[in-house]
Amino acid sequence: MKINEVEALVGITRKNIRFYESEGLLAPRRNAENGYRDYGEIEVEVLKRIKLLRKLGVSLEEIRQMQSGTHTVGDGMRRHLVSLERDRDNLEQAIRLCSSLTNCQERLCDLDAGAVLAEMESLEQTGATFQNKQRHDVRIRYVAPVVITLLMILAMGGILAVVFYAFAAASAAEPLPFLFAAVVVTFPVMIIVGAVLALVQRIREIGKGEEDDAKNY
Repeated sequence: MKINEVEALVGITRKNIRFYESEGLLAPRRNAENGYRDYGEIEVEVLKRIKLLRKLGVSLEEIRQMQSGTHTVGDGMRRHLVSLERDRDNLEQAIRLCSSLTNCQERLCDLDAGAVLAEMESLEQTGATFQNKQRHDVRIRYVAPVVITLLMILAMGGILAVVFYAFAAASAAEPLPFLFAAVVVTFPVMIIVGAVLALVQRIREIGKGEEDDAKNY
């Protein structure tokens, strides 16, 4: 099957299918003739399980542990229940705080935000949290592209250093042709610029991440 067929069959967007592939949760075969991804019943079932767990709010890392067999479904659900119960407590705190603000007749520009924030900070000191953790899986995905880019820049910087040293040594005896020198210097500079641009693009892609609307899973 092609990805558009899987998208229609499972009800998961193409973007999220690609996202799960990049996260290592899905590994479709490649068609030997054209190199395109070839999805089968196995991939469809895997995506259905991912869809189920994501709609329940299970983290990608927990799904990964269950897929690998490190955790059973029961293990994963017990761990997830702890997280849900913590989120429920946090939600109840947020509900109480929001309820206390329903009687506020002030316009936003007149609201004493400092007093409300002080109350929230007091609640946070007791263990409450008001950030939406469902939207963020705790996983560092920026490290690899940043490290690779830095290594590339260091490598090209080393090449430039060697080139400049060679130019300096050659100039004492016989100056190198200007055009040749310009080409030799421009090549690593272009690679550095390209690596930086690729890093920026990759960070933007990571920032987009998974669509978190349940209907898009």
